[in-house]
Amino acid sequence: MHEKQFYSLGPGGFHRIAYTEWGQPSAQPPVICLHGLTRNGRDFDYLARALEGDERQVFCPDIVGRGKSDWLANPANYNCAQYLADMAALIARTGAESVDWVGTSMGGHIGMLLAAETNTLIRRLVLNEAGPFIPLIALKRRGAYAGQSPVFADLEGIEKYMREIYAPFGDLSDENWRHLARYGARATPDNKLSLAWDPAIAKPFLAINQDVDLWSAYDRIRCPVLLLHGLYSDVSAEGKTLVQGDRTERAKQALPQPGTGFLSLEDLGHFHLCSFRGVPTPVRFRCGSLFCSSEASNAWLPSRLLWLLHVRRLFTWLTPFI
Repeated sequence: MHEKQFYSLGPGGFHRIAYTEWGQPSAQPPVICLHGLTRNGRDFDYLARALEGDERQVFCPDIVGRGKSDWLANPANYNCAQYLADMAALIARTGAESVDWVGTSMGGHIGMLLAAETNTLIRRLVLNEAGPFIPLIALKRRGAYAGQSPVFADLEGIEKYMREIYAPFGDLSDENWRHLARYGARATPDNKLSLAWDPAIAKPFLAINQDVDLWSAYDRIRCPVLLLHGLYSDVSAEGKTLVQGDRTERAKQALPQPGTGFLSLEDLGHFHLCSFRGVPTPVRFRCGSLFCSSEASNAWLPSRLLWLLHVRRLFTWLTPFI
């Protein structure tokens, strides 16, 4: 793994985008893993390591205002147009003719918008806790804690705080929580610790006063898509599933080729399936196939996974390793 950076251009001038790069170029397209609103690229360390073992090259960027990337002087520039431009620059930097995309929450929405563009370079798309509809209640909740900048004396304090605000992530191991805290912290000038994101990223979220409907973009996607979500996620209004009822059928029918699947996990809210070992298992691409790693606990998986579609009707490239 190598820590790298590049400079992208926005209304306020150039800003630095930090990212980790795993593996070497291969015959398979590289994989870009993009995090959620207040997270960073190190969330995908476990997944990236597994993909590297499968001879895939992986890029895990920190969205501007998060992790080790620059903060923007004007909070209004924390917007979708800037994020899309930055990620387009990263795709160009890979030098690849196509990429596979794994996006959690906001990272999934950015991937969805990129995949909807004409001549998109996204070959396959995994939307983890991201879908075509974002209820206002979910945006407000995330904007509320994203706008905070508490100070802590040590990493233990940050870990305790993250266990509270990220409770919907599920039953993570102590190792997972320590990983979150370690890479989700930044040093302050007075030698204390705070959170590794700019509180100003919340301002655009708090200015939104209605649900966000991205179906017009989703309907333009023509690559295979897998949607993953927690059954009790607040990304879906009133605790309902991300795509349910007529919207499930609409999502299936939106793509002209086989490749739209849904995976729902019980007892979880807004979780990061792709981020941590054993939650419930690293999900990874291998030779064009997305599958659950054999590291998973066979006894644990069946009680926690709920297929919303029959396996035979899922992706030809989706194979549950249970």
